[in-house]
Amino acid sequence: MTHTLPPPPWGVIPSPRQLAWHSLETYGFIHFTTNTFTDLEWGYGDENPNVFNPTALDTRQWARVAKEGGLKGLILTCKHHDGFCLWPSRYTGHSVVNSPWQNGQGDVVRELADACREFGLKLGIYLSPWDRNHPQYGLPAYVDYYRNQLYELLTLYGPIFEVWHDGANGGDGWYGGACETRKIDPASYYGWSETWGLVRLLQPDAVIFCDAGGDIRWVGNESGIGSETTWCTFNPAGRYPGYPEVSDLGTGHEGGSHWAPPETDVSIRPGWFYHAREDESVKSLSQLVDIYFKSVGRGTSLLLNLPPDQRGLIHEIDAARVRVLHEILERTFEYDLASAASITASNTRGSDFVAAHLVDGDPETYWAAEDGVTNTQLLLEFKYPIVFNIFQAQEYIALGQRVRAWHLDAQTHDGIWRVLTEGTTIGYKRLARISPVTTQRIRLSLEDCAACPVLASIGLFYNSDLPAVDLS
Repeated sequence: MTHTLPPPPWGVIPSPRQLAWHSLETYGFIHFTTNTFTDLEWGYGDENPNVFNPTALDTRQWARVAKEGGLKGLILTCKHHDGFCLWPSRYTGHSVVNSPWQNGQGDVVRELADACREFGLKLGIYLSPWDRNHPQYGLPAYVDYYRNQLYELLTLYGPIFEVWHDGANGGDGWYGGACETRKIDPASYYGWSETWGLVRLLQPDAVIFCDAGGDIRWVGNESGIGSETTWCTFNPAGRYPGYPEVSDLGTGHEGGSHWAPPETDVSIRPGWFYHAREDESVKSLSQLVDIYFKSVGRGTSLLLNLPPDQRGLIHEIDAARVRVLHEILERTFEYDLASAASITASNTRGSDFVAAHLVDGDPETYWAAEDGVTNTQLLLEFKYPIVFNIFQAQEYIALGQRVRAWHLDAQTHDGIWRVLTEGTTIGYKRLARISPVTTQRIRLSLEDCAACPVLASIGLFYNSDLPAVDLS
């Protein structure tokens, strides 16, 4: 039997660790430190460790809430800008060691690592480069301190799936009592290539996040909204965490030099840390559904912040909201109507890459067109009329991202083809919400591709109970 060769990769392609990250889609952020007890978003660095005293801290509750909310992992703010460490670092006393919590014998990172392992979640770490407490911030000695702490976190707590570097770098702070403003050159001060080399050496499967584009880049806003056009490829040359230009982070760069897809971070509350005054301002289900479709549905991953309160628990309102969100999404995507379709393509590469692979439920099979073909159509036909209001498509991104423009048509009862929705990029995943339509024939046109299209799946779903959403 003669087999057709698969398409050659187009442009840069994701690494295995990036492919594993893409498949997670949603995971959680845990913002928790002295700020939780001082009612601040950014601590100044002079906070007394005595203020850190949660009355009922339970990382198993955090993990259970995440699991029930469909999140695949949790990233913990092990040290925020105030410099207070949630683990007993050997390099500073500004940590849980000198807090009353568990009589100074506690370790939040250890407890969360154990809880994540128990509930089948992945663990990520956030270690702020800026430290408003450390007396040597701004001097070369602090960079050694930062790397030593990174080494601790990467070697003491098991597998880490993501290392998160904030872009906030330098400014006013306590700095051991100096109480002054310190500026650094964020492009050179931290020696990022060497610092990130530690991650590569100690946790080779971990993706590195920074707003300049490491393994994954910031989406450019904190509202939970991805760009309508989202290229996973990016040109990070000359950029660093805290780089002032953010306007192109959402869209990325077609044909960029690196695979650095965007991560969309957003808090379930107005702030990142818990504030009792925000108990009535937790995002509604309709807002969270909208965020999901405009983040995951636009090819990014969703990092949803769930800040524990002063008890050390994720608040009941937040926990219930994320659980119901997951239930809505589970019902929405429970049954793929496209699985019942007969599907044909206007062009097919060969018998190993037929259009039927688009609806077989296997993410490792795919349909591909012949080399040089950049405009194709896929026709889905059903024995009986179906009703759907959600369209999904996924490229087989292991071979690169290719689609620049597409539109979806349905043949109505009068035999006329009508455009239902259209878009630009597809990437790892594209979701489009439409008004409910009844039809037996659906046509996806890939109007403009950078190279022959390679799609992993097409999906059609219906859920009449979705909360009202903003389709803009």
